[in-house]
Amino acid sequence: MTSENSNPVARPPSPSPSAGSTDGPPVRSFEETAVRRIPVEIIALSAVVAVALLLIFDLSTGIFFFAGGILSTVSFLWMKNTLAGILNRKKAEAVRSGLIFYALRFVLILGVFLLIILAYQDRILAFAAGFSMAVPAFIIEAAKAFALMKTWKD
Repeated sequence: MTSENSNPVARPPSPSPSAGSTDGPPVRSFEETAVRRIPVEIIALSAVVAVALLLIFDLSTGIFFFAGGILSTVSFLWMKNTLAGILNRKKAEAVRSGLIFYALRFVLILGVFLLIILAYQDRILAFAAGFSMAVPAFIIEAAKAFALMKTWKD
């Protein structure tokens, strides 16, 4: 006796819990789960590469790379939280506050880069590379999404 649910193909979780079901934790959509994993992936990738850079180059290179990953994570989390708040407002107010928040975020990130350029000119590339670790994290999540979208014929 076989069940239709015994199919080993991985599928993304349903976007919402079934109607009337209040038991257990709420089911998150695949997108929500991916967005929650991205900051962890940025930190993990930054840490792994920072350790490698520490062994290959020196301590300050590894530290600046990891600091770039931390700033990237903070920037991503700030953007995610701000965007969630902005989307709950009226359109005119959302556009105005969205522009203000993104301009502020841009100025603050630019300020951090400027300080590092002025104080540690020889480590700006390590910091910028660490800041760029969001790109591989997004690629990993895109690959996971693609793998879950693929369906196999029985």
